[in-house]
Formats: sequence, structure tokens, C-alpha cells
Amino acid sequence: MALTLDLLGVFFFALSGSLLAARRGFDIIGSLLLGSLTGLGGGVIRDLVLGVPPTAFDQPIFLLPPLVAAAIVYVLHSHMRRFTRPLLVCDAAGLGLFCTTGAVKALEHGMNPVAATLIGVTTGVGGGLLRDVVANRDPQLFDPRDLYALPAMLGAALVTVMWTADWYFGWVSLAVAALVFVLRLLSLWLRWRVPHAVRKPITDDG
Repeated sequence: MALTLDLLGVFFFALSGSLLAARRGFDIIGSLLLGSLTGLGGGVIRDLVLGVPPTAFDQPIFLLPPLVAAAIVYVLHSHMRRFTRPLLVCDAAGLGLFCTTGAVKALEHGMNPVAATLIGVTTGVGGGLLRDVVANRDPQLFDPRDLYALPAMLGAALVTVMWTADWYFGWVSLAVAALVFVLRLLSLWLRWRVPHAVRKPITDDG
């Protein structure tokens, strides 16, 4: 179950990266590289923090989802443009899957609940952050008009609580990932916001 969820997370994040590459007019190699960076980046950061060999390099099967994602975007991009915000939908799916699997892997390696939650969040947002920075786009993570990290925090915390209470089963990660996915899409649809760091936002002009 864990391997399947990890591969699905890589695929959806890679798909979002390849979609962004298509929007920016990148060639097929650029699409593959940006998709790989997005799909594998969060997991690599997680594994480096945990001090273990990155799964993306240790198990070659993790290189397959970015290849499939780049091929799908190359072949079907003209059809995918008909759907509403496919990049955000794929990103929401990857966010839900990675924040849960990241927290679980941290717990399996003996991390305390707080650290495991933070690693889950980092796994969830890491790939999207790298994608946006490399593509020269304002990161969604820091967009004040968007809820991005908060659903990931909730998902990672829920999984950690279930694990600590000995209520964790294989299906829990899938259920929590689905909840994060729904919350992320609802936040986009209903335009949910979180308060700014100060009551009156500071502009570049001071």
C-alpha cells in the first residue's frame, strides 16, 4: 500500500510539473525534467532529512511515473486544456498523498510526532515549491490568496495522531489523503484564506 501511494504521489506531482512546463512552452526534455523534479523532490528532501538513501534513486521504479506523466501531457495536452485547472487538481492529489506517506515514513524511522508531522508537510509541499521556483513562478506555498500548507499540516497531523494512538491501518493514509485533496479543492473553489502575518499587509513601498 505504501509503495502504491508513493508512486501515485510521484505521478500526480510529476503531471503537475509537466503541465506547467507545457504552459511555459518548454520542450519535451524540459517537461520531463520539471515533472521529475516536482514528483521526486519532496521525497528526496524527506529522505535526506531522515538520513536514508533517497527512495527515488534507490528504487528505479520511481523514475517511471515522471516518464508516463511527460508522455501523457505531450500526447493529451490539447484535450486536457478543456478541463478546469488540471494543474491544480493534480497538485492537490500529490499534496494529499505525500503529506501522509511522508509522515508515516518519518514515524517508521522513529521520529517523534511533531517532527513526523513537519516532515510530512515538507514532503507534501517540497516538490511543488521546487517546481514553482525553477519555473520562475510565485510559489503557491507563499500565496496569501491560497491555502496550500494548511491542508498538508492537517493531513500529516491526522496520520501522526492515528499512528500514536495505535489506530493506524493501511487504509488510513488513503482516507486522509482523500480528505486533504477535497479540502485543497474546496479552498480553491470557495476561496478560503488565512490571515496575513500582520493586520495591515506590508507592500513593497513600505
